Amino acid sequence: MSQDTRQDHRPDPTIELVDWDFAAATGRRLVPRGPQVTPAEAADAVHALRDAAARSAQHVADTARMHAPASAEPARVVDRAGWIDANVRSMRGMIAPVQDKLLASRATPVGPAAAAVGSKVTGGETGALMAFLASKVLGQYDLAPGGTPQLLLVAPNVVEVERELELDPADFRQWVCLHEETHRVQFTAVPWLREHMLGRTRALSVDLVPDADQLAARLAMVVRNLPDAVREGGNGLSDLVTTPEQREEIARLTAIMSLLEGHADVIMDDVGPAVIPTVDTIRAKFDERRGGRSSLDRVVRRLLGLEAKMRQYSDGATFVRGVVDEVGMDGFNAVWASPETLPSPAEIGDHRLWLARVHG
Repeated sequence: MSQDTRQDHRPDPTIELVDWDFAAATGRRLVPRGPQVTPAEAADAVHALRDAAARSAQHVADTARMHAPASAEPARVVDRAGWIDANVRSMRGMIAPVQDKLLASRATPVGPAAAAVGSKVTGGETGALMAFLASKVLGQYDLAPGGTPQLLLVAPNVVEVERELELDPADFRQWVCLHEETHRVQFTAVPWLREHMLGRTRALSVDLVPDADQLAARLAMVVRNLPDAVREGGNGLSDLVTTPEQREEIARLTAIMSLLEGHADVIMDDVGPAVIPTVDTIRAKFDERRGGRSSLDRVVRRLLGLEAKMRQYSDGATFVRGVVDEVGMDGFNAVWASPETLPSPAEIGDHRLWLARVHG
């Protein structure tokens, strides 16, 4: 009898807690249109970004001393709607285990009518978040859980920033492509890295879902931690609902992300003025833009954890430069040998700790 009951409560594979089609449609509807451009300007930006991405491959390989497989997919230039569609697909693949846990933990199964209503709500919320992010992202190496990874360049956002900061368009487009190409090299030249990151991120996501008997305690945690979620240095919404053990795992993942972002920042700048004559001007203006946002925008970014992501660039770049200064780029590349050679949270803040552990 009990075995039959458990089988009756197994998750229905046709039930979705998020209406992903509605999420994508909502995101496309809400996202701002972007800068005004003529058809000729739009076509020029797309063509220029494709060319810049193709040129970036050799520059990154020479500077990082890492080589992506020749079979790597070419960069895909998208508008904001295209970025939303790609990321909704990736999010669906990433949180599938979370949905399975939520459905399996229910005392009674979710009926089709309730699932349809609830999935529309969560789909709308997901779409609104995608719309916000789609206007901010310049480029991305999409890990595409369950699909084919691809390098995305968001043309309207690149054009918007280069106009806002009055930058040389050719130089800025090349600079952005160097950063994103470095991410592609990281995940294609280091064959274990993609699955390592996806596996750890999925495991953490599942662990963050509370069991039914934990809900009251988690609610109290939200109230207690709310002030910290928007403070300088906070990690956003994750500060509201995480346990100390979960925050430790978040710190370990953040250290890896800091390495990836900092490495990309170092490579894009070290390619240097021989390729990008105005690289110093771009870096100065871009860093000033990162810190010069309105109070409301900073609060939203803290809640979403985007302020923490900004810190990843500076912390990771300091780590990379510290290591390269002491053991050179080849010595730094020992970081990619295995998951065990990735920096810990303490090491990303003090490169000498990593050098002592890995290089002795």
